[in-house]
Amino acid sequence: MRYAVQWLRSLIFNTQMYVAMGVVGILFFPWALISRNGAQAACLAWCHWVRWSARWMVGLKTEVRGTPPTGAMLVAGKHQSFLDIIMIFSSVPAGRFIMKRELLWTPVLGQYALRIGCVPVNRGKRGAAIKKMVADVAAGAVRPGQLIIYAQGTRVAPGVKMPYKIGPAVLYEQLGQPCVPAATNCGVFWPRRGVYRKPGVAVVEFLPVIEPGVARDPFLNRLETEVETASDRLLVEAGFMAEAPAPAQG
Repeated sequence: MRYAVQWLRSLIFNTQMYVAMGVVGILFFPWALISRNGAQAACLAWCHWVRWSARWMVGLKTEVRGTPPTGAMLVAGKHQSFLDIIMIFSSVPAGRFIMKRELLWTPVLGQYALRIGCVPVNRGKRGAAIKKMVADVAAGAVRPGQLIIYAQGTRVAPGVKMPYKIGPAVLYEQLGQPCVPAATNCGVFWPRRGVYRKPGVAVVEFLPVIEPGVARDPFLNRLETEVETASDRLLVEAGFMAEAPAPAQG
C-alpha cells in the first residue's frame, strides 16, 4: 500500500514537473528571445522549482556538497539521473552542457538548451563529436562559464561500471581551465526509467579542483578514480546495495 501511494505521488510530481516546464518556457520566452540571460533565468527557475516540489511532493530532498564552481571551469560529472542535471545546473551561475543532439527536438528543453549555449554532439560519430566540441571551443561558440560534460557519455545506473570517455580530457587540454569533478547518488532515488521516485536525500558533490596542466592519461585516471570513489561512498550513504555478481559456471 505504501509503495502504491508513493507511486501515485510520483506520477503527480512527474506530471506537474513537465507542465511547469511548459509554463516557465512560455512566461520567459520574450526575455529569452532577446537575451541569453532570460533563457538562463528560465532554466534556473525551473530547476529550483523541481527541487522544491520534489521535497514536499515525493519526500525527495536534494543536497549539494563541496564548492560549486563560479568561474570559467570544466565540470566533469557522474550521470545517473535527470536529477543530477537539474542539481548541477541549479548550483552554478552560468552552466551549459555537452548534450546529445537528439535533445534538440525535445519541446522547450531543446530550444532553451541551445539558447543558453549547450553544445549538441552526435554520439553515433564519436570522432566527429570530439572535433565538433574542440572546434566550438576554439571558435568561441561556448560562452565563458561552467561547461559541463558527463564523463561516461550517458546515464549509468548505480552499481554499473562503464569506462570513461576521452572527451573530458580533450576539453580539459583545449580549455586550459581547471576541472571540477562531480559525484552523485541521484540514480538511487530517481532512476533512468520508470515513474517511481524514492524518498530520501539525493546528493551531488563537487570534488576538489584538478588544476590545469595534467597530462591526458593521468588526468582521466584521476578523474575516474575520484568520481567513482566518491559516488560509491554516496551510494552506500543512500543505502544502495549492489547486486553480488553471479557465480561462475563450472
